[in-house]
Amino acid sequence: MGYLEALFLGLVQGLTEFLPISSSAHLSIVGQLFGWGDPGAAFTAISQLGTEAAVLVFFWRDIVRIIRQWALSLAGRVPRDDPDARMGWLVIIGSLPIGVLGYTLQDWIETDLRSLWLTATMLLVFALVIFAADRFAARVLRPRGLRQITWRDGILYGLAQSMALIPGVSRSGGTIAAGLFMGYSRETAARYSFLLAIPAVIGSGLFQVAKLSDAATPPVWGPIVAATVLAFVVALAVIAWFMRYISTHTFTPFVIYRIGLALLLFALLGTGVLVA
Repeated sequence: MGYLEALFLGLVQGLTEFLPISSSAHLSIVGQLFGWGDPGAAFTAISQLGTEAAVLVFFWRDIVRIIRQWALSLAGRVPRDDPDARMGWLVIIGSLPIGVLGYTLQDWIETDLRSLWLTATMLLVFALVIFAADRFAARVLRPRGLRQITWRDGILYGLAQSMALIPGVSRSGGTIAAGLFMGYSRETAARYSFLLAIPAVIGSGLFQVAKLSDAATPPVWGPIVAATVLAFVVALAVIAWFMRYISTHTFTPFVIYRIGLALLLFALLGTGVLVA
């Protein structure tokens, strides 16, 4: 992989990671459309370290407070039901499903689940899921906030996040839709979605770094690092915009975009322009 290709894919990763349109789907589509081939699950996971670093920077005050209170609760210096300490446990518990499934199904994730036919189907199906969740949320008179997340809902969030192992679903789209169906506000669903992704994305990225480092023919790291850095810069701007956007807007534009992209992808696959 050369620098130009890597930087372009890093730009795509940064632009799409936190929007409910599936970054892994876009990386796969763009890579094959330009004749570069599918960049693969490893490149996706490593470049996501850059976008996740953007989450750490944007939410650093929340993250530091949650980690501090969680650690103090273990030492018995703050109550275990402290909201921030509880959030620490919720993030840990909610990360278990994707951790277990990601490790168990890693061979499928890197092969069968990256079929473009499956990607197009998931883009379309979850467009309808997000649309239904958005309509449901509009009827909720008193949406719940971040401190009202229950243990059950934390696990359901985690199960929704694990669906993102399939390109086309979207990590943010799946978890935000789950949050809206459970009666949480758009801002709450998005914020918890971003916090929940931290352990999973960092764990997956570091696993792939170690895996590639031990490979018989290690990759050229320069382009991958450059893509990861660019993804970080772009993602930081996208998070700031997205959090402002969802406070006053619905997800309808993203639903329309997903449907259009799915239909285009079906057409490209059906005519042989792209090969699954």
